[in-house]
Amino acid sequence: MAIFEKMLSAVNGVLYYPILIIVLIACGLYFTIRTKFIQIRFLGESFRVITEKPEGKDDVSSFQALMVSTASRVGTGNIVGVANAICLGGPGAVFWMWLIALIGGASAFIESTLAQIYKKRGDDGVSYGGPSYYIENGLGSRAVGVIFAIALIATYAVGFNMLASFNFQDSFKVYSFYTPKQTPYIIGAILALISGYCILGGGKRIIKFTSLLVPFMGIIFVVMAIIMIVINIENVPSMFALIFEDAFNFKAIFGGIAGSAMVEGIKRGLYSNEAGMGSAPNAAASASVSHPVKQGLVQMISVFLDTLVICSATAFMSLASGITPTEELAGAPFVQASLSTVFGHYGNIFITVALALFAFTTLLGNLYYCDSCLTYLNKKVP
Repeated sequence: MAIFEKMLSAVNGVLYYPILIIVLIACGLYFTIRTKFIQIRFLGESFRVITEKPEGKDDVSSFQALMVSTASRVGTGNIVGVANAICLGGPGAVFWMWLIALIGGASAFIESTLAQIYKKRGDDGVSYGGPSYYIENGLGSRAVGVIFAIALIATYAVGFNMLASFNFQDSFKVYSFYTPKQTPYIIGAILALISGYCILGGGKRIIKFTSLLVPFMGIIFVVMAIIMIVINIENVPSMFALIFEDAFNFKAIFGGIAGSAMVEGIKRGLYSNEAGMGSAPNAAASASVSHPVKQGLVQMISVFLDTLVICSATAFMSLASGITPTEELAGAPFVQASLSTVFGHYGNIFITVALALFAFTTLLGNLYYCDSCLTYLNKKVP
């Protein structure tokens, strides 16, 4: 395991930073310029098309496709990852997350519009598709489409789902009943059983569950952040000052760029909103809309919901509390310690429940993507 860990660290040290960061930011900037800042110009229209009803009674609506993609984007990383970025990079990481979300909106628009243009329709009338389909039909290469599908399955079914599950069980360490040799297995088994029930019901059951859970968990989490901000309102001006001062502390950034607020914020933003990674288009293709661009606009909103709303909620409730971010508190403990200043032990419970919901919906959203890729690899029609 030690050798395997070293290999992964070595690969991650090159692919994640700097290669992936450079590629995704470059694409986001390119699409932003080519579309003349569509994520800003058409922001109002994006909210309007969310409410558009599909033609058929059983068709997937824009809102339902939005909830599936948001379920995957909004995960445990929105709590644990944001806390990590702040504790390891500094409060300025929050600003760089915002900037990445703004740039990523254009990437999300392009990839989801392509998914609509090249989507297929199954025998049951349900639409399906994703990057593998538009790679094959748009670029004429099934080989590259297969490579992408395999890479996505490995990343989301294994890597991201394992990370979401780990982050969830890690929040239990603050409780006295936690034992490293037993508790993670119990939590994992329960999570697997509940997720299995939804997954075995097929894509429609996944869509049904995410459409109910995602709005609920998002609203509750944001309300908690607002409560923390109101109670600590005297700390808010200094909180924003700290975010912007640290974001533009270039002496600190260039003194250790790899672990700086800028890089930590960029990494967190890219990982969290997934814009340009080719995941959300698998859900976007399932929506029944009157024009492909409309679903592209809807998926822009998913990026903003993930980073500008949920990630900001985590950052604000933590930084407004007055708790100093340190490496020792990195992850869920930082948010739990922040909430405990107002809610005591109940703050720990709230974060655990939030992580449970975020982890569960992440598993469903991720496996919905994998189902689409497996369909592509097997050349089966849903």
